[in-house]
Amino acid sequence: MRLLLLEDDVTLGEALRDYLRSEGHVVDWCTTLAQARALISEPYDAWLLDWNLPDGSGVDWLRSLRAKGRKVPAVVLTARDLLGDRIQGLDSGADDFLVKPFAPEELCARLRAIARRLIGSAQRKAFGPVQIDLTAKAVWRNDQSVELTAREWTLLEALVLRVGRIVSRNDLEALALGFDSELASNSIEVHIFKLRQKLGKALIETVRGLGYRIPAA
Repeated sequence: MRLLLLEDDVTLGEALRDYLRSEGHVVDWCTTLAQARALISEPYDAWLLDWNLPDGSGVDWLRSLRAKGRKVPAVVLTARDLLGDRIQGLDSGADDFLVKPFAPEELCARLRAIARRLIGSAQRKAFGPVQIDLTAKAVWRNDQSVELTAREWTLLEALVLRVGRIVSRNDLEALALGFDSELASNSIEVHIFKLRQKLGKALIETVRGLGYRIPAA
């Protein structure tokens, strides 16, 4: 998943960023609301928002985003642990609420639950002869396991989380890397070609001039 992490505690922010990346996620880490506002139009799969920030409230910002119709799943990360705080956070539009300190493994489990909600409750999703398990990061074609590179998996996951929707080349680049690296000019096309070799040409459609999509099952 591509994640926006808004956390002003540098030690915690670095630790969460590094752990989430080690689990295969793409993470853009910000320490202020101003930085996050500059990135909010990017195609994130989830927002991870601290409550108290140097330049405002992550919960108030989330409320304003929900009022504008932004539906990206959000998890509030905070040291506030009163019942009233939990209610306020959830009523402001949060999909989940984690009280600090928490284990990063639990955050990853919450993200897997979000991913399941995005694509439906079934752990394995079938697309013709291809089956994909986002939790296990596993793929099968005609019941045979298929090995993917880390980059191939990241691109496939981005398309599966948006099944039925067109994803532009630029958005795929952002979803695969965030802002920390650069892809060669034809890298997306090369990886899509390799995915089609491994999983069949029918899985990923090219929508000329717009991008790529996996048709709804």
